[in-house]
Amino acid sequence: MYAYENIEMSLNYIEQHLSEKIETEKLAEIACLSTFYYQRLFKRLVKKSVQEYIKLRRLAMVIAELNNSEERILDIALKYGFSDHANFTRAFKEVYHITPDEYRKNVPMLNTFDKPELSSRYIMIDENVPLIVGNIILEIQRKTLRTKETYFGFEKTVNIAEQIPAGESTGIDVPGQLWREFHAKKLQTENAIFNNDIELGVSHLASPDKGTFLYFAGGMVSSTDVCPKNMVQHTLPAGEYIVCKIEAESFEELVTTALNQANKYLFETWLPNHNLVTKPFMAEKYYKGNAEINYMEVWIIPV
Repeated sequence: MYAYENIEMSLNYIEQHLSEKIETEKLAEIACLSTFYYQRLFKRLVKKSVQEYIKLRRLAMVIAELNNSEERILDIALKYGFSDHANFTRAFKEVYHITPDEYRKNVPMLNTFDKPELSSRYIMIDENVPLIVGNIILEIQRKTLRTKETYFGFEKTVNIAEQIPAGESTGIDVPGQLWREFHAKKLQTENAIFNNDIELGVSHLASPDKGTFLYFAGGMVSSTDVCPKNMVQHTLPAGEYIVCKIEAESFEELVTTALNQANKYLFETWLPNHNLVTKPFMAEKYYKGNAEINYMEVWIIPV
């Protein structure tokens, strides 16, 4: 058995018992390791300490319940092991920079910490070969875009440190908020402009010294259309790309967990092992016309 498989067994146990008390000693026993080595290996592979990871996963479950339940905030917090309202509020604000009451009132988009699929880091696939990782399917191929594509939408500066998976931290999901703004404005714009179901999210023009990048969210239009005054235009240039195809069981999973896991696999495992370097650019291409398939692509430009 590989070492990551031992940790994955304990991750599965954590996921099944988030509403119960979880002892590190029990997790080490499940992983067949001493408590000392278990904690060291866990931190190395998950990038978080054991108890920090459990807290982040519990908070992610709390957010899901706040969105889908009318239960009192305190009752939900107690269900996931927080001792009292003050303790829960402190943990929530420390992670997401707003209080639970503010979240339930305004429901902003938030980054949450997903259960990692450790096995994907150690599996290498060839181009055009599908890989099943948890509940998602990935496939990487090269693609040539013969003609540039034009998109209209909105753009904002994003703090890298607060965006999973790039910064491995949590906070307001700025790209998610931007998509929410675009879809609201899109409904108010002439339907003739956005004449298909293809949308594009682009991370580009990174500023490492400032720790930021620009994110664009928009829909495909004809190259002859005139951009509305309250929007910006972005062009996906013709050229050679590496494309990572992603399928998931639901659209919500596709744009959160699946996209995060795909990005980690693509940038941390596949590209380095193929000795490939890319430009500071990444495009998320969404195909929303087929209700039967939750599908998207990540486009990057090899150097």
